[in-house]
Amino acid sequence: MAALYAITIGILAAGGIYLLLRERVFTVVLGLTLLSYAVSLFLLGMGRLSIGRPPVIVAGASYADPLPQALVLTAIVIAFGMTAFAVVLALRSLGLTGSDHVDAAGQPDERAADGGKQDPRP
Repeated sequence: MAALYAITIGILAAGGIYLLLRERVFTVVLGLTLLSYAVSLFLLGMGRLSIGRPPVIVAGASYADPLPQALVLTAIVIAFGMTAFAVVLALRSLGLTGSDHVDAAGQPDERAADGGKQDPRP
């Protein structure tokens, strides 16, 4: 079971890195999301999941460690905020440059009549 878990984390991390290296902004955002899923699974796996143990301390019983779950919840919230921010930046870049390529930030808008010399802000 541990090997399957490790393989799953590896596939998610490899897919996330592959998508981060693409040229379109949407695939880069998907790569960030996959990489954050891999990190969340890694953090959860590092906590040595225990089955059948109570989450609350009971006198004389072994209990589950709540720290990995807290770290994963924090990582999920941070990943959601990061993804939302990246999507907003991607949409703003698309509006300014007219292209969804990652390296199109310095290129002028192809649709502008004056060759991109017009102020792109509304």
